[in-house]
Amino acid sequence: MEANNGRSLQYHIGQVKEGNRYFENAYQTVARMILDESSAIEKVMVNGKSTYDFKIFRHLSKHVIGMYDEINSFVSFVKDAAEGGSSREMAFVLVGEPGNGKTFFVDSLCALYRNFIAREANRRYTFNIKNLEVLGNYGKIKSIQSQTFEDPMILAMNLFDSVEKNRRFLSETAGFSEKQIDRLYLNYRPLGACSDYIVNEIRDYTNGDMEKFLDFFEVVAIPLSESMGSMTGKYSAKDKITSSAVDLLGEESIQRLLHISDLNNPYRFDLRRGALARVAGGGIHFSDEIFKNKKDLVQVYLGVIQNRNIEIDGFRWPIDTLIIATSNNSEFNRFLAEKEEAPIVDRCRICYVAHNTDYRLQEQLTSYAIGSEAKTTLTKERLHQDPNLNSAASAAVVLSRLPRSEKLTPIETMKLAAGEIAGEKSIKTLAEVIETLNHEPDITKRFGQKGLGQRNLGRAVQLLMETSETNEGQCMFAYDIFKCFERVVLDYVSEANERIKYLEDLKIARGLYRERIMTEMFNAYMDEPHAIRKDVMNYVNMIIGIDAEDLGPDRMWKYKNPQTGELKALKIDERYIQSVEDRLGLKTREQMESFRTSIRKIYGQKLSTDRDYDFMDNLELVKAVTEVRLKSDIAGAGSLIGALANRTNEENQKLYDRIINAMLEKLGYCRTCAQKTVEYFCTKSDEN
Repeated sequence: MEANNGRSLQYHIGQVKEGNRYFENAYQTVARMILDESSAIEKVMVNGKSTYDFKIFRHLSKHVIGMYDEINSFVSFVKDAAEGGSSREMAFVLVGEPGNGKTFFVDSLCALYRNFIAREANRRYTFNIKNLEVLGNYGKIKSIQSQTFEDPMILAMNLFDSVEKNRRFLSETAGFSEKQIDRLYLNYRPLGACSDYIVNEIRDYTNGDMEKFLDFFEVVAIPLSESMGSMTGKYSAKDKITSSAVDLLGEESIQRLLHISDLNNPYRFDLRRGALARVAGGGIHFSDEIFKNKKDLVQVYLGVIQNRNIEIDGFRWPIDTLIIATSNNSEFNRFLAEKEEAPIVDRCRICYVAHNTDYRLQEQLTSYAIGSEAKTTLTKERLHQDPNLNSAASAAVVLSRLPRSEKLTPIETMKLAAGEIAGEKSIKTLAEVIETLNHEPDITKRFGQKGLGQRNLGRAVQLLMETSETNEGQCMFAYDIFKCFERVVLDYVSEANERIKYLEDLKIARGLYRERIMTEMFNAYMDEPHAIRKDVMNYVNMIIGIDAEDLGPDRMWKYKNPQTGELKALKIDERYIQSVEDRLGLKTREQMESFRTSIRKIYGQKLSTDRDYDFMDNLELVKAVTEVRLKSDIAGAGSLIGALANRTNEENQKLYDRIINAMLEKLGYCRTCAQKTVEYFCTKSDEN
């Protein structure tokens, strides 16, 4: 038999045997895509628990951020299905609040899958049935492609009536061993109704002549078209009148009936009219808001998920598809309340998606909301972005997502959730709080399940950009974002208790912004972008060196900087140490020693994983150092405020100009946000 033709079935079977082409189901391909990368998996700590980060989801230019637990659940689900587990007969459903990244995650997965399948080694193949004019039953239809993009290996396993003959064919054609054939048959499924019908017709026509028989088939790559929904397709829930099972399954085609003389031929049904057939050859079907669909469509999904068949008028087309869906909490709860719909939920692996609660990761998400392209005003002038805008907006949205707890303050919860230091409170406390909250039967009361989502953040940024202050000043000033969030909360949050909580969270975020501005103003005063960072590290190094044996009467301590490796000398200033600890509220010797021990311990732990760790996440310490330096350098923040607010004399004007210049040249401000930030610093508002 001729096997040199690159499109022949024999050539394809040989390529599978050689390992140049794959024969696997959709789950196995997705699992291979995620797990076979060279540095595919990394261990990370999230909210006090060790978990895995799958690097493939971080590759795209606009990639998935956070979602560690949800991605772990998904990978576990796919891996179980790939290994023949119960997940094979289930759909993976992401349930959560609007705007928390469910659809974005699925869209990213589909984009990654398309990129993966597009590589030559991973291409998926199907077959065309040609020369149909010789059969005489198909009018002007000369060639038919498998409607469900069946794999050529599925055809090879169904060429003959008996399994034994099919196994012998695989053994003789490509030299598969019994063990290899057994492995192939793990993914066996019958041909779809129309392919099976036509294969039987060809078998009768060729009357046992294998060479003639195989000439009817040619192997082709499955087209990868995002817009046509092949390999990755999306079906969005529609209203009750316009939605129909036809959108999923397909329907009888009038055009085909004009050509087909035998009305029993299942090819009269056009399956590609539905969304499922286009992804049936190892693709991903994404059902957006699955529980918003009317009941009969959900019943269709139940059949498809459970039996992995497209079924019309008793005809069946087996499919190989990963079904992934999304739903918001309210629709899902309404659906659960209708007890008769339990079987569909039983066939779903429900994954509750929380909002992102790590404010450091949120800064990347906030960058998505602000946008990466250069912004302009309504009059086409360049629009500047305040360097504090991202951190102010990120803190505000993350605080809204953190539930209240008696064990932790909102700021402590926020810092611990980002893996940072929160005074004496440990990550274990946060883990306990999360554990308690996650036992709540009401999903929305669990950790991170309620709060201002990404869409609300987007609305706040839109409101900020449309204000006259932003357009006239040609700058998105950070403090204005809080007013925009207030507007969003009042306009879009309907529940009174939630509104009250979110407005309180905004107050806390303003206090954090105030502390950040104190630090920024000191850096500007010192004409040094990292002035406070240096002073914080000086304090840390002083309390490490204060008990050194080689400390002379001049209180000079020589040490090797672990970050740069160079030898440095530092004068231990006990008055400075005392001042910082007074600001921290440490009154007794025991309290001071306890705090110093904790700082030394943190430094020792952090240095092993991060050589550049600088304690800038320790807000209390940064605030204390800032206040001490403002007091010692400029006789108190009060006098600096006074000098900047009252610029009637030349000296004060010079100080103001010097600070503004430092902000413009070294700290990334424009004239508008520099002046507004100084004005804000001169007020007493938002002081905690």
